[in-house]
Amino acid sequence: MTLRKFIRHQTRRLLNSNICSNLISSTLCNYIRMVQKTTKWKIEGLENFINIKDTGAVCIAWHGRAVMLPVFFKTEYCDLYALVSPHRDGQLIAKLLKNFGIKTIDGSSNENASSAALELMRTLQKDNTSIFIVPDGPRGPRMRLGKSPIYYAHKTGKPIVTMTYSIANSFVIEKAWDKMMIPVPFSKGIFNISEPIYIPQDSSPEQLEEYRKKIEKDFNETCMRIDKELEMIPVIPDEDKPKVKKHR
Repeated sequence: MTLRKFIRHQTRRLLNSNICSNLISSTLCNYIRMVQKTTKWKIEGLENFINIKDTGAVCIAWHGRAVMLPVFFKTEYCDLYALVSPHRDGQLIAKLLKNFGIKTIDGSSNENASSAALELMRTLQKDNTSIFIVPDGPRGPRMRLGKSPIYYAHKTGKPIVTMTYSIANSFVIEKAWDKMMIPVPFSKGIFNISEPIYIPQDSSPEQLEEYRKKIEKDFNETCMRIDKELEMIPVIPDEDKPKVKKHR
């Protein structure tokens, strides 16, 4: 084994260790709390989350704006479960969410998807329980709504609630597929919670698709509106279809 491979191997082992993941999740948690406490927030629609506390909801957010969401989840109102990947990155996120009182369900859109979907459905059917889904993750397309939130809301009768935020002077990772927004402390921010969106259980497939399009459109318009209000360059949704790599 060459020195370079040895260093890479040891680095991977270190990153996979519980000690390292605990340290990273603790550091992220402290940073998120610092940003939350030092930001001058304008909260839009907090009453919407309070109003569904007795029933629960399907909560959704875009991948690029998920960093600050844990501090706004009012877990005293309801049990909240988030879908996370069973792999290293997902387990790191699970530890981070645990610090905020959020439970997790292992699963992803690529592996173990069926069992994760069943577990989400069983969880959501309980009283006073909500689930949190990032519908454009883990690979995009950015800010495009998949069918799963519509499916869960349609089958259970629980509403969809969209959640998003923007923070002035945030650093946006332009090269990332999701245009991840990295918040900075001591700034101004807006946090928005939509009104509960109910999907009638007698909806036809065509009507479900119309609901999906409208929720996606309204959600993205909200994101761009609060970006502009904070003088941030609005993040634009990606193409409707995932980009396919061209083989040479």
